[in-house]
Amino acid sequence: MAYKKRIVDSQIEFLLTASGAVLIEGPKWTGKTTTAKQFCKSFIVMDDPKNRVSNLNFARVAPEMILAGANPRLIDEWQVAPILWDAVRHEVDNRSKMGQFILTGSAVPTRSEEILHSGVGRIARLKMRTMSLLESDDSDGKISLRSLFLNKTVSPAINDLTIKKLAFLICRGGWPVAVNLEEKAALQQVKNYYDALIDYDINNVDETIRDIDKMRSLMKTLSRNISTQATISTLVEDLKNTDNLISDVTISKYLTILKSLHVIEDLSAWNPNLRSKVVVRTSPTRHFIDPSIATAALGISPNDLLTDFNTMGLFFESMCIRDLRVYADGLGGNVYHYRDKSGLECDAIIHLDNGQWGAIEIKLADHLIPDAIKSLNNLVSKIDDKKMNKPSFLMVLTGGNSSYRREDGIYVVSIGSLGI
Repeated sequence: MAYKKRIVDSQIEFLLTASGAVLIEGPKWTGKTTTAKQFCKSFIVMDDPKNRVSNLNFARVAPEMILAGANPRLIDEWQVAPILWDAVRHEVDNRSKMGQFILTGSAVPTRSEEILHSGVGRIARLKMRTMSLLESDDSDGKISLRSLFLNKTVSPAINDLTIKKLAFLICRGGWPVAVNLEEKAALQQVKNYYDALIDYDINNVDETIRDIDKMRSLMKTLSRNISTQATISTLVEDLKNTDNLISDVTISKYLTILKSLHVIEDLSAWNPNLRSKVVVRTSPTRHFIDPSIATAALGISPNDLLTDFNTMGLFFESMCIRDLRVYADGLGGNVYHYRDKSGLECDAIIHLDNGQWGAIEIKLADHLIPDAIKSLNNLVSKIDDKKMNKPSFLMVLTGGNSSYRREDGIYVVSIGSLGI
């Protein structure tokens, strides 16, 4: 099967010219290994069942055997032997050359005592998420975020996105293995991922046995609170309605495990310079790395979403955040959310490294656009543009199929036409 290009490709290519090694992190099944192999000249798979024991032994007593090979040398699932981190860093120092190694990992090592150095200046870190709609060919990409930041003219666009297709895309997710399959088979992939996560990965990450039933209950609670600023206290309260009561201490520990496996990725709060002294809320918004994990946890099908538009709106927002993160990474930026004490919210702020920023409200249905416009204008009125840049653009990102620029300059964009 031909390689399907990823937005992260250009980032890897650049970092190999600017760093001795590149670490590609992300959940399983996102295509890290496949992508990394497009850039490496030799590789070793650390968790290959046939060679796992010997690989671990070499990592401990003769790491040079693991590192030997044409460069860039790919070390897949390096975290199986955390001691390799310092071996790679040391070898990068010795060779004094760029692009020596590519590391891929689907979990953050919990045995941090085996890592003596952060790798700063030697190993560049890169997050790889599931596929955006652009990468899976479900967006035509006619509305370019880069063009909006460059203040280029963007032409109106119409796509064939339907509410039924949106429900399917949310439940299918951006898993590379699923994007070319028929609907039923595609939906099965995330179920397989979820079962493997609960039955194997949560215990294997640090070889600690955990209560599977409690983890399943927590995953359901997180899924019910997707795209909200639910605190741990809120999660505890939600769990009181289940048969699996979990303490806040246990929840915190389980959340740490889910973060180390790159399963959850909360959206941090944006703290801009404001004209007034209004208090900005700093609670993160709850998100999974892909919204399909939440639908799998709750056993939700596309048809279920179509019968509950309020719930579908929350899952739709999370899918949009996933895509915006992928695109923002490619542009050299980050995505945040905004909420202040007055109750004003903005679903997504893309902030680039050069100080440019754009504000985005996410609405599933077109009839909610007027409310989104009002929120965007209220946000801009609070920003102190003497201390920071004015927004490069304001956007309402929708589940409709039309994209255009309004007379007031605000963009209405379909997620099915958004691209980098």
